[in-house]
Amino acid sequence: MNYPTLTLALSLAFGTALNVFAAAPQLTPLFNGKDLTHFKAEESAEFWHADNGILIGENNAAKKGNYLWTEKSYADFVIEFDVRWKATTERGVDTGMEMRSPKIQLQLGISGSLRVDMSGSFYTGGKPAYPEAGQAKDAKKLMKPEGEWNTLRIQAKGNTFTCWINGQKASEYTDAKFSSPGPLGFQIHPGVVMKCEYRNIRLAEL
Repeated sequence: MNYPTLTLALSLAFGTALNVFAAAPQLTPLFNGKDLTHFKAEESAEFWHADNGILIGENNAAKKGNYLWTEKSYADFVIEFDVRWKATTERGVDTGMEMRSPKIQLQLGISGSLRVDMSGSFYTGGKPAYPEAGQAKDAKKLMKPEGEWNTLRIQAKGNTFTCWINGQKASEYTDAKFSSPGPLGFQIHPGVVMKCEYRNIRLAEL
């Protein structure tokens, strides 16, 4: 056995592993599990609250919608969280996370405009509202059944937005229009009887 060659190969492999580890974004909690610190709570206290480590969003009796916005704006970032919901009406649950300015949204649940599940797809509000290039066409295969926790990872870097569902890449969309920093907003859609739950919300700026 050629020991110098083996030692060199192991050193290179170890060095590569260190570089990959060093390059990985270090996610830190955005939601502390206890209250709405880091969010604009005064605008959303009627709709959002923390309970035993879970961020819970529910609409009111008037079925009014709401966004829970972060106090800070973000440009390039990676965010990861667990989310679950269980529909109690035929309309289904309609939630998601908005980012950047002008706003682009990562849809979770039933689209209000299409009335189909568009989880993991990017909503631009334009025509079409869900560009085909940004649709998560295999989301149903990647997601666990309603009522179970699914892990979502969203990256906004430059003009490209990427979503992973339970560790698998689900969608990617590039559009220079959505380039300016903006707050992050978790959505309760108006006109819908719904409840959504988020936990382990962690974020890293890039």
